[in-house]
This record gives sequence, structure tokens and C-alpha cells, in this order.
Amino acid sequence: MTTTHTTQARKQHWASGLMLFGAVMLMVAGVIDIFRGIMGIAEDDVFIAANGYVFRFDLTGWGWVTLILGAVAVVVSMGLFQTAKWARISGIVIAGLIIIANFLSLPYSPIWSTLMIAFAGVVIWALCVVQPATATPPRETPRTP
Repeated sequence: MTTTHTTQARKQHWASGLMLFGAVMLMVAGVIDIFRGIMGIAEDDVFIAANGYVFRFDLTGWGWVTLILGAVAVVVSMGLFQTAKWARISGIVIAGLIIIANFLSLPYSPIWSTLMIAFAGVVIWALCVVQPATATPPRETPRTP
């Protein structure tokens, strides 16, 4: 029975490590999105004007969308640090929205958008792989002499 408890302890360590990893990655993605949103609102020269791209949008409006997504990602990552279930589900949703938003902005900021898509993909992976902890540990079977 010792191996069962050891295996469960290892799984719990992996689970808590992946949750922490996902929280940190979502925090980084959120902070980067906040800065990108501020640059978009200020109409900074960092963004390239992409002509002929199917998805056209106002840089200031897109900056607000990115800023709000980043702020929500930071709040959700704080909930992940506390291992809240709502934060885990919200983290997957927000990371998915970050992927969509960065896909739409690929021509305007290709390097950062690709990096953010990768960050968000890793967050989704980390939050989906983690299994919730079982409430009760496995029981030992009674020994008969």
C-alpha cells in the first residue's frame, strides 16, 4: 500500500506543479497583453499596417480588447494560484480567447502574436492535464491473519 500512497503523492506534486506553471504562464500572457493593449490604444509605431488583410480593425479599439483580455487573464491567474476551480475553467476559456485575438492580429504584430499563441496553448495544455485532487485517499484493505 505504500506504493499507492507514493504514486498518489507524486501525481499530486505533478498536478500542483502544472497548475502553478499554467498560472504563471497565464500571468505572463496577461501582462504582455496589457502592455500590447496600451501600445494599441496609444497607436504606437510598433504595429505594422497590414494592407489587404481580411480582418481589418481600428488599432485603438483592438488595443482596448487586448487590454481587457490581459487584465482578465491576470485576475484569473491569481485565482489559479489559489487553485480555485472557477479559475481553472476560466483560464482555459481566456487562453482560448487570447489565441483567437492573437490570430486575428498576426499581420499587425507577427512575432508577439505567435509568442502569445504559444503561451496560451501551453496554458490550455497545463490546465487540461491537471486532474482535480480526490477528496478521500484510497483505503487500505484490512488484513486477515
